[in-house]
Amino acid sequence: MTFANEDIALDGLYSISFFRLASYWRHLESRNTGKFKENSKFEDILSLYIFDQYLRNIIFASIQSIEVAFRTRVSHYLSMKHGAFWFLNPALFKDEEIHKSCIDKLREELCRSHEDFIKEHCDKYDEPDCPPSWKTMEVASFGTLSKLYSNLADNDIKRVISRSFQLPSYTFLENWMKCAAVLRNCCAHHARLWNRRFSVIPKYPANLPGKWISLPLRRPEKLYGQLCCLAYLEQSINPNSKLKDNFLVLLSEHPEIDTKAMGLQENWLEQPLWNR
Repeated sequence: MTFANEDIALDGLYSISFFRLASYWRHLESRNTGKFKENSKFEDILSLYIFDQYLRNIIFASIQSIEVAFRTRVSHYLSMKHGAFWFLNPALFKDEEIHKSCIDKLREELCRSHEDFIKEHCDKYDEPDCPPSWKTMEVASFGTLSKLYSNLADNDIKRVISRSFQLPSYTFLENWMKCAAVLRNCCAHHARLWNRRFSVIPKYPANLPGKWISLPLRRPEKLYGQLCCLAYLEQSINPNSKLKDNFLVLLSEHPEIDTKAMGLQENWLEQPLWNR
């Protein structure tokens, strides 16, 4: 690997660890010899790292808006049908052990919370030991919320919630929320996204009522599929998707990026979901 300016390289390594950057140059190493391919440049690695950093920020912001909408709609529809403390009723869930694990996690999250509305509620009420849904769900982790939804036995209410996101089947929303929770954790822990293969892969419906993509995807385990799911969900929250605009701007600012490593297909900009 060549270094155009060693001082810049040292500054970069002073702020970004060697092993964090190393994951961004693995694709430049020969599998046979372990040596770098010709014309491998440290500056290109830094540029790729910065691109991935901005990419995480864009995705994290999108997931935040989706997460807030998901917890709001879950709390609203379940509370309207099953009461303010629906989440404490084991009869509403398919698996008792998963439900117990979620409630234990919720209680931990409530104990750790420093939100004023949680403190004020606990100062005023002793029973039940959890505040009503519209307060408790606000401090639930995305993972816990996703598990609660997936474990619900009431498929009718799950279907109502999924249709609020323009998804005809609750199985798709279950899967997409699980994928979003994993992706959110990657963003929160500054993990590389650019060429990652995800172990939890979204289900891709052939037809959807909103703007969607043509199937099948050649690389369903790559980031492009995840981005499509997030962009689709954003349509039911804000028709003017910030994710799509921000992603397109980022790509225009980094024309050197190998977009095939993200799973982008040749005609992806012609798809209804991405066509502005």
